[in-house]
This record gives sequence, C-alpha cells and structure tokens, in this order.
Amino acid sequence: MLYMPIIVLFYQENGLSLRDVLTLQAIYSIAIIVLEIPSGYLADVWGRKNTIILGAILGTLGFAVYSFSYGFLGFLIAELILGIGQSFISGSDSALLYDSLKLNNKEKHYIKYEGRILSIGNFAETIAAIAGGFLAEISLRTPFYWQTAIAFIAIPAAIMLIEPYRVQQNKSKALAQILSIVKFSLFKSRHLSVNIFFSSIIGCATLTMAWFIQAYLKDVQNFSEYQIGIAWSILNLSVGIATIFAYKLEKYFGSFLTLLLILIIISGSYIFIGITDLKIVFVIIWLFYIARGVATPVLKDYINRLCKPEIRATVLSVRNFIIRIFFACFGPMVGWIADLYSIHTAFILTGIIILISGTIMFVIYIPFLINKSSQSSID
Repeated sequence: MLYMPIIVLFYQENGLSLRDVLTLQAIYSIAIIVLEIPSGYLADVWGRKNTIILGAILGTLGFAVYSFSYGFLGFLIAELILGIGQSFISGSDSALLYDSLKLNNKEKHYIKYEGRILSIGNFAETIAAIAGGFLAEISLRTPFYWQTAIAFIAIPAAIMLIEPYRVQQNKSKALAQILSIVKFSLFKSRHLSVNIFFSSIIGCATLTMAWFIQAYLKDVQNFSEYQIGIAWSILNLSVGIATIFAYKLEKYFGSFLTLLLILIIISGSYIFIGITDLKIVFVIIWLFYIARGVATPVLKDYINRLCKPEIRATVLSVRNFIIRIFFACFGPMVGWIADLYSIHTAFILTGIIILISGTIMFVIYIPFLINKSSQSSID
C-alpha cells in the first residue's frame, strides 16, 4: 500500500475537502455493502479461490483508473471498482485459511496464523510507507503508478492458492439461503450476533482512524509527506508485531479482559487525541495501533468458532457488511464535523460514540464471556 500514507494529501492536492474524502470512502463502503454478503455466498458456492482471483483482477484495474484520474468523479469510479474487488476477497481469504487449518486439525491455532498473515501484511506496508514517502517526493501521483504494478502481483498469487475440499452449498434458491444465513448470524444466534456487532464497532473505529490520522499529522502536528510516511511505517510495524503475539496475549489475559482492554484503548485514544496536542499523543496513537493489531485476528477467530464451514465466508462477509454500513453512515458525518468545527472535536465525538456503543455490546457479551463453554463451535 504505497499510496496509503499520502492518500489524503493526494485528495487535497486534487481539490477534495476532508468531507469529500470521507464521502468518497463512504461510497467505497457502499460498493462493498451492496456485494459483501452476495460475494461471500458466491465464495461458499463457487469457491473461495475463484472469488479471490476475480477480486485481484478488479483491484489491479481500480488502481490503474486511480493513476489517471484527477477529480472526484474519476476517483469515484476507481473506488467503486476497488470496492467491488475487495468485496470478492473480503471473507473469502479468512474462510480459506480457517478451512485449510481445519483440514489439518489446526483450527485452534487460527488466531496465530491469522495474526501471522496480518503481521506480514503490516510489515510489507511498513516498507511501502517509507517507499511511498520517497515516491511522493517525485509527485503524489507516482505511488499510484507503482501500486498498480504491485496489485497485479496478487493475480498470479491468487491463482496459486489451493482450496481444500468441502461440502458445497446447494446453488438453488440462492437468495433464500443468503437471507437464512444473515438471519442466523444477526438474529437467531445471539452469541454470533453479539460477536459480529462488537467486532464491527471496533472495525469501524480503526477504519475511521486510518482516514483521520494523516490529516491530523499534517494539519495539527505539521508533518511533511516524508515524515507522515515514516510515522505510518512505525504504526504499521507496531500492528504487525502485535498481530504476531495476539494469540498469546488473548490466552494470557483471557477473553473478558482482552475485549475490555481493546474497547478502552480504542475509544479512549480518540478522546485523548482530541483533547491534547502534547507529544505524549504519539504514545496514545501507538497504543491504538497495538490494540488494532490484537483486535483483528482475535475478533475474527471468535466469529469463526461459531460458523459451519459451508457458511463461514458468508458470515465473515456479514461482519464486513456491518462494518461498512457503520462507516458509510459515520464517516461523512465525522468528516463534516472536522471541516465545520475542528479535527479535535471530530476525534472527541468519535471516541464518545465508540465508547457508548461498544460498552453496550460488551455488557450484552458478558454472559457469553463468563460461560466459556458457550464459545464452542457449532460445527
């Protein structure tokens, strides 16, 4: 992700306000929302490998469009292509990993392997952030040219994936089956629904931070493009390290304390960043990204444990669907507040909303955390 450390600066250079940036990302989220669950279902019936290949092709096309676009409309087309492509990958990748581990009787180690994959990705993004910062010195558009070439590498990588055999879903009555899985995930299984909603609140919070931190570093801390690239690389390196040890931390603290700490750090970081500009704020941002690194593999694992193999990709897509709905509604509003009042106000408001909504879900979650036996798989 060469472009990520400078993406907001790139938007601003092309005439977009912070509200426009968040609106653009909301539209990207809507594109994912429209296809998120159907694409997850398609992965279950057509094959996870096939949908990942399709997503990789669309990802390459999306970045190619970005490379030659100069305004909101061009960026919108690129985001729609990327959103559709991401919807085909989202959920399919984690489901393929879990099924592969289950085939080898290693599904209990999912957090470890999911964390390892995420850490490798974050280490790669750490290197990319530094490289992207250097490339941005040429022009803010240069990282997108190189990003298109990097995205292309995902196509042969996806083709080389091996998908384990599993019982395929009946392809007839697809809509009815999708609705049945959604109903089960969000309403029928209370344990699963609480996991999904809590995970979605945290996911929305980390996604929102990714789109605010660049503007904060530039406008409040007066960072240059190169300094933002360095800061971004340090943060992603921290995420990568945290994901490696996520399974050990979860085992050491236990489910209850792990989730409570994630909620406190994620919401508290927003509030703290909003009320002070002291240099200690960088420690708080660092803690936020550590919590993010732990949260992603842990919360996905909790959901995977409650899913049958033949619906796993669809259920994970339901989670991503909810995250994107939250962000599509929440992002533009917070961006508007940042433009109208200040980025500090936006941070404080975001922290309060995350704290209140997350606390409600956590309280509902407590009975399941106390009764550990209820966390066993329904396979």
